[in-house]
Amino acid sequence: MLNIRTCELSQQIGQHLAATGQWITCAESCTGGLIAAYFTEIAGSSAYFDRGFVTYSNLAKQQLLGVNQQTLAQWGAVSEQTVREMATGALKAAGADIAISVSGIAGPDGGSTEKPVGTVWFGWANSEGLVIARKRRFNGNRHQVRQQAVEYALTVVLEKFI
Repeated sequence: MLNIRTCELSQQIGQHLAATGQWITCAESCTGGLIAAYFTEIAGSSAYFDRGFVTYSNLAKQQLLGVNQQTLAQWGAVSEQTVREMATGALKAAGADIAISVSGIAGPDGGSTEKPVGTVWFGWANSEGLVIARKRRFNGNRHQVRQQAVEYALTVVLEKFI
């Protein structure tokens, strides 16, 4: 089930993008397509969103987004370096103006001392060369972590790119 607050964020982003003729894309790992789902929940979203990438495996990140194998080996999928490459790769692959990337550990398993469950890295890039990466830690079950991650990703788009 989609969250009303997050749908509102998506709608605000979409209204701006449609008015300015801009395109947005997403490269998702732990959110598994939820960002794309929020964009496409809005009628008329084809005016600003035409594709996203669900790259759950490292191989998919490499093949679809051009993430460097060395980056993944050295830093891991849940890292600043990886989400930066995911965002810039998605921006290029989609020919978009703005890209969002997300990679994290939604749980309930897979966490470590260094990267506990709820750790999520985000990347944002735009066609003007701005690339931002941030790490957040969310509490809750798998569903809650994923929902919080999507809401945060969209909030930063509104704050920094719109």
